[in-house]
Amino acid sequence: MFEDRTAAGKLLAKALEPYAKDSIVLALPRGGVVLGFEVAQQLGIPLDIIVPRKIGHPLHPEYAIGAVDEHGTRILNEGEARMLDAQWLEDETKRQQEEAKRRVKLYREARPPVLLKGKTVILADDGIATGLTMQLAVRSVKRSHPGKIMVAVPVAPPEALQMLAKEGAEVVTLEPPEDFQGAVGAHYHRFPQIEDEEVIRLLRLAWSGK
Repeated sequence: MFEDRTAAGKLLAKALEPYAKDSIVLALPRGGVVLGFEVAQQLGIPLDIIVPRKIGHPLHPEYAIGAVDEHGTRILNEGEARMLDAQWLEDETKRQQEEAKRRVKLYREARPPVLLKGKTVILADDGIATGLTMQLAVRSVKRSHPGKIMVAVPVAPPEALQMLAKEGAEVVTLEPPEDFQGAVGAHYHRFPQIEDEEVIRLLRLAWSGK
């Protein structure tokens, strides 16, 4: 159990010390930016964002049935998707794509993305449930030809880790996968909603070099 995202980020940074050379942290907003900031600060490496968006089940929005990025690249749990109304799925995909675009524009503030080619890319989030959002992040990063892709999260279930390993990512977790409690927030004493303003504040602080 972690006190909060900041505490978990400090622990992740220690676990990632062997991978710090020539590395970049890409954090998944919003919660992942809190952890990614701590990792980048402690390891002295750059921080940037990657913004895949979860497509939640219409009856259980927290349960991901897919993910989409700002470019419209989408992955789906095909078994779940076949049971849903096709028009709803297309509409929700478009809505989440637009939200991804909004976040990229808002958070980056016209700053260009960091170059990933040949680097060790550390994808940081506050935890993984189904793994679909992180799977899309891994696939997106592959297009930039990094040297290595790391996924760094405090908690994740075994099936998500297996899926990410098949994508070619090396995964670092802090708690045993078999201890996953079904929801990321269940592993934190404090797990508040992170607002846009906090993401922007942390990114500005990281990018200022202070």
